[in-house]
Amino acid sequence: MAISLSVVLLLAIIMVVLMRGGSLKAGPALVAVLFGFFLASTGIAPSINRFLDSLAESINQITF
Repeated sequence: MAISLSVVLLLAIIMVVLMRGGSLKAGPALVAVLFGFFLASTGIAPSINRFLDSLAESINQITF
């Protein structure tokens, strides 16, 4: 839950910055938001969540 909320917040910030910078218009941004919304309600959503969780876990295990 904490990871998905962080990802949503990060993507929202990136989208706002791109829209304000002029490199992303409101129409394509709305399409991207709607695509994500409807993708979350499909059968592939659990697979995407598992992939993102495993990716976050892999990144977390990297030591410097």
